[in-house]
Amino acid sequence: MSGTVKKVADVAFKAGRTIDWEGMAKLLVSEEARKEFATLRRAFDEVNTQLQTKFSQEPEPVDWEYYRKGIGSRLVDIYKQAYDEVKIPQYVDNVTPQYKPKFDALLVELKEAEKLSLKESERLEKEIADVQELKMKLSTMTADEYFAKHPELKKKFDDEIRNDYWGY
Repeated sequence: MSGTVKKVADVAFKAGRTIDWEGMAKLLVSEEARKEFATLRRAFDEVNTQLQTKFSQEPEPVDWEYYRKGIGSRLVDIYKQAYDEVKIPQYVDNVTPQYKPKFDALLVELKEAEKLSLKESERLEKEIADVQELKMKLSTMTADEYFAKHPELKKKFDDEIRNDYWGY
C-alpha cells in the first residue's frame, strides 16, 4: 500500500477521535437536523472504518515458491517479473493547496459568526427570562412596578398626558 493512503487513513482515524460529536449534537435544535447529523456521523464512521480496515493494511507478500512447486518455475517467473514491474503511481495532492486558504478564511468567518451567535443567544435568553418573569408577575404588577422596569414607556406616557394626547 502506498504511504499516502496510509497517511490519509491515519489522519481520518485521528480526526474521528477528535470530533466532539456529542457536543455538536447538543447544539442541534430541530428533529430534522438531528436526523441529518446522525446520517452524517454514520457515513463518517463507515468511511473511517473502511479506511482503517481496507486501506491501512499492507498486502500480503506473494509466496512465489508455493506457486513454483505447483505450476512450474518458468510460468511463475514470468508472472513474478510482470508483478515486480507494476508501479503504482503515488498520489500527488494538488487540490488541498488551492482550497486551504479558502477553508482557513471560512474558519475565521465561522469563529466570528459563532461569537455573534453566542452574544445574540445570551441576549435572547435574557429577554426570554424577562418575558417569563413579566408573565408570572403580570396579574399582580402595578403600573409603577412596570414603569420602573421600562422607564422609556413611562416617559412616553407622561409626554402623551402632558400634551393632552389620549390616543384618539
